[in-house]
Amino acid sequence: MDKLQAEDARYLKRKVKGGSLDVHPTEKALIVQYEVEATVLGEVGDPMVGERKECQKIIRLKSLSANTDIGSLARKVVEECRLIHPAKLPEVEQLLFYLQKRKNPDKREKHSPRDLTPFEEMELDEEASINSIDDYVELLYEDIPEKVRGATLILHLARNPDNLEELLQNETALGALARVLREDWKQSVDLATTIIYVFFCFSSFSQFHGLVTHYKIGALCMNIIEHELKRYDLWQEELQKKKKANILQLWSICVVCVTYGEQKDYEKALKKYQGLLTKQEQLLRVALYLLLNLAEDMRTELKMRNKNIVHTLVKTLDRQDEELLLLVLSFLKKLSIFLENKNDMAETDVVEKLARLVPCEHEDLLNITLRLLLNLSFDTGLRSQMVQSGLIPKLSTLLADESQRQLCVCILYHISVDDRFKSMFAYTDCIPQLMKMLFDCGGSPLDPELISFCINLAANDRNAQVICEGHGLKMLMSRALKLKDVLIMKMVRNLSQHDGPTKNLFIDYVGDLAAQVGREEKEEYVIECLGTLANLTIPDLDWELVLKEYNLVPYLKDHLNPGSAEDDLILEVVILIGTVSTDDSCAAMMARSGIIPALIHLLNAQQEDDEFVCQIVYVFYQMVFHQATRDVIIKDTQVPAYLIDLMHDKNTEICKVCDNTLDIIAEYDGEWGRKIQSEKFRWHNSQWLEMVENRSMADDGNLFMYEDDGDPFMYGDDGETFLHNRDILERPDLFYHADVIIPAHGTISPEMYTDYQNGDMGQVGGLPGSKNIHTFGQSTVTPSQRPTTAYGFRPDEQFFYSYTGTASR
Repeated sequence: MDKLQAEDARYLKRKVKGGSLDVHPTEKALIVQYEVEATVLGEVGDPMVGERKECQKIIRLKSLSANTDIGSLARKVVEECRLIHPAKLPEVEQLLFYLQKRKNPDKREKHSPRDLTPFEEMELDEEASINSIDDYVELLYEDIPEKVRGATLILHLARNPDNLEELLQNETALGALARVLREDWKQSVDLATTIIYVFFCFSSFSQFHGLVTHYKIGALCMNIIEHELKRYDLWQEELQKKKKANILQLWSICVVCVTYGEQKDYEKALKKYQGLLTKQEQLLRVALYLLLNLAEDMRTELKMRNKNIVHTLVKTLDRQDEELLLLVLSFLKKLSIFLENKNDMAETDVVEKLARLVPCEHEDLLNITLRLLLNLSFDTGLRSQMVQSGLIPKLSTLLADESQRQLCVCILYHISVDDRFKSMFAYTDCIPQLMKMLFDCGGSPLDPELISFCINLAANDRNAQVICEGHGLKMLMSRALKLKDVLIMKMVRNLSQHDGPTKNLFIDYVGDLAAQVGREEKEEYVIECLGTLANLTIPDLDWELVLKEYNLVPYLKDHLNPGSAEDDLILEVVILIGTVSTDDSCAAMMARSGIIPALIHLLNAQQEDDEFVCQIVYVFYQMVFHQATRDVIIKDTQVPAYLIDLMHDKNTEICKVCDNTLDIIAEYDGEWGRKIQSEKFRWHNSQWLEMVENRSMADDGNLFMYEDDGDPFMYGDDGETFLHNRDILERPDLFYHADVIIPAHGTISPEMYTDYQNGDMGQVGGLPGSKNIHTFGQSTVTPSQRPTTAYGFRPDEQFFYSYTGTASR
């Protein structure tokens, strides 16, 4: 059919239809939209094939200035451009008047990778024509100046997207450009820049990436960039030598003429260096833009990484040109989303180089720098480098800039995740600015990054003091109580965990917090209120009055039932009970309300959850300090038995709390004391007991015989075994003595005990395992702090109460 149409086609009809007019968004130019309709006619004039294409023409007005006569210029534009109908002369005048009055764009305005700005060598007196492309290709076979001119003319054609399709079909031109670039790029920077710019125009469109890859322009650009960076290092080294020689000559007073000569040589070398640097940075910009466009394909990007593109880009960050830095940072930001590239950046000094750019006057450059830092801040090691580079005070200062605030908050939030760096924020103006941002939000929802950052900072003691200065705590409590804001209340809860002046400030808000517990509020909000109350271990706080005033005891008891609420809420109830149980009257109130059996039932239900077990045991530990609750726990419940079972739990915190609680129980109840001692003895000497039992079974009834190879320590002086066919734990004389109780933790050797009986150990301190026991009296030991928990306070100190205290003689 195509053959038939080719034979029948005799005439080609082309019709151009004018369209709309508009001004160029950045340049002093008019844009004319028009439509081209091409029709192939047969022999009899009937249309066979038709095609319609929308095009545009840009009319640049270089002579337009503030003193230009708009009317004359408009008539000239209409006369020379056939696409504009004479009837549109008033519209042209109006558009020209707008261009004349429009302010020039900011010189610092940056262009996207697809809008690469021209440079001086691109300007030509003649106008390029697509019909003369063969002549331009012929110039590529001449000397370097002619090659530059030919490549520049082709570049002018390539900058118009309408010509790319036609240039794509001209394999001769593209092949010649690729050959010249490959052979002559070292001879002329202008030539290399111009040819790479031509291929950059193709790389701006994804459908032409195959063409650029076919001629291996990407790999060639990598080699060119690497070579230019080495040349830059040599220039720097040579310039430093001349500068050093110049300084040395200036110090010499005797040879004035030589000093003048050296000064002149240095200035000449510096001027030459600046000229070379400008051209080199143009070349780097064009080459890196092309690579950035090609990196849209993940496979191509991987090839670039294999050629060490990350280290090349980081090395380029030493430059001062803002256009080049903006491009390099955009490229690094794109690469940083992949773990392998991020690890490559971590091997370099990328954070230190980025810190140099924060802050800077160039808004776009600062923004892209912060975005790259945000991507890198997910890495713990790189966050440490950010802190070491002094970014915390710099980013804190940038919080005042609304355009960069969100990025700064996100980066600082990531840094605040690490406990090592939380305290550093107290010595900057970060916290006052955050409090102002919280206050300015009014009743609107808070940004999650902002409030999350504040929650992290509130976990540090020094930060908490800064936050609560002035009316900080009052403002937070007011917002949390008024809006029922869960996240603000979580921040308040973190503030309440710090001892000292910060915790005492919460006394004024205990009533407000307690009032939130009994109401029908959101469960998450109530959890934070309960957690805040549980943190208030203030000696002067009258918990009995609070419990009665707000009728909290029934609420606490009802929410101890498994399944009555979410586990997080039940856990906070247990922690609050542990806090109020430090008060004797509150502990008695809890015992009368039946909370102790409810705790035991909850312990059975949540025995696999270490957090629940640890906090419930801590409640028992607090209650055994009070006479009323101690009698209930020891005589009316099986709490001691549960504690004995948990005494050797895998969780060390549970073991600590159990040991301390059982020590107090053993002090006040002899029967449980013996059971506890027996269990400790059994656990510590389990291997020896197992050996004894196995030996007894092996003797097959001959327990009273003493074999030559037998163990003499198993028998008495009369040859009779110590066991007497009884359980060894029923022989208290093996580990009790009339004068002193030897602790059953197995830490005292027989030799040490013999020395003590003979009086060789002196009177100071007594046995290391003995303690001072006040029979039927209140223990002189004070309750310990709450055990380590993921929800409550985390004390650093160890339990200072021990069953193995110092003996009194």
